[in-house]
Amino acid sequence: MAKSKGKYRFSFGPWNISEGADPFGPEVRTPIALAKKMKIAKQLGFDGMQFHDDDAVPDLDGKSAAQIAKEAKRVKKMLEGEGLVAEFVAPRLWFAPQTIDGGYTNNNAKERQYAIDRTKKCIDIGSHLGTSAMVLWLAREGTYIRESKNARKQVLMIRDAIDEFLDYDPKVRILIEPKPNEPVDSAIISTIGHAVGMSYMTSDPGRVGVLLETAHSLLAGLDPSDDMGYALAHDKLWSVHLNDQGGLKFDQDKSFGSNNLRVAFNQIRVLEEYAYGQTGEWVGLDVKAMRTQKQDKATKHLSNSLQTFKFLLDKVVSMDQKIVSQCIAQRDYEELDRYILTLLMGKRY
Repeated sequence: MAKSKGKYRFSFGPWNISEGADPFGPEVRTPIALAKKMKIAKQLGFDGMQFHDDDAVPDLDGKSAAQIAKEAKRVKKMLEGEGLVAEFVAPRLWFAPQTIDGGYTNNNAKERQYAIDRTKKCIDIGSHLGTSAMVLWLAREGTYIRESKNARKQVLMIRDAIDEFLDYDPKVRILIEPKPNEPVDSAIISTIGHAVGMSYMTSDPGRVGVLLETAHSLLAGLDPSDDMGYALAHDKLWSVHLNDQGGLKFDQDKSFGSNNLRVAFNQIRVLEEYAYGQTGEWVGLDVKAMRTQKQDKATKHLSNSLQTFKFLLDKVVSMDQKIVSQCIAQRDYEELDRYILTLLMGKRY
């Protein structure tokens, strides 16, 4: 069998081992300490962890720069002790009372400044953790009612904020993670195309790329593998969050491949054709345990997703390219369809 061209490193965030709360009910599992989550990551075969700023430094708004540095460096030592690294840090702006009406697009100048200052602290935390990558999930950059904000100005406000971050730290690399809705009704940077376009508007496009999440593409009615291909054509796909989604619902973060195995297969096919990871890109598994999952089994969503990735990678690598090429040359796409289905089902072709 052919050898994989990609170089795959896997990560997840502490929030992926969750207490199982949802908007309509209480927590169903007890919290797990960050140190234990790191041990679990290593045991499951992961290479790194993702962080929100307050995952690494809780309650950072009330702490000095020296206190933030001390706590972040302590987390870095914890990672090193488990043989892990930090993939990225992201500012968690959507929980702050100052940002209920947006961060960088807030109608209140004082609250906009809070979002910018908080993000600069996030950049500092990333530096202390040993990563230059910062992810911007623009969660509340949008509207519940369109007349409340000027759409053109929102785009320019986000651009100006990113430019300020690029100027603040010449080493920071910013990954925009788009999502079409939730928590806001309508996000202003809603798809990978919007995020790629935003990158070119900034003062240093070479340091601004994108992070694609499977569920976010599906929520926009798009195919995540096509979105990957578009970002790759611009050399902007710097990380992925693989999961799954059952229709146009809330953001479910289901285990990778659990809803549509063929959609998952094609995501890996696109990554493998590009030799993803050879220039340092990561594979993040942003998945949540089912709310009903018991405490002692509440990491299976992570191990299952990792196993599904590897299973589908084997399928991609083992594809008979002669059959594929022949079907394409003959324009016999029905036969190509049958070949892919038999491959996925493990049947003899």
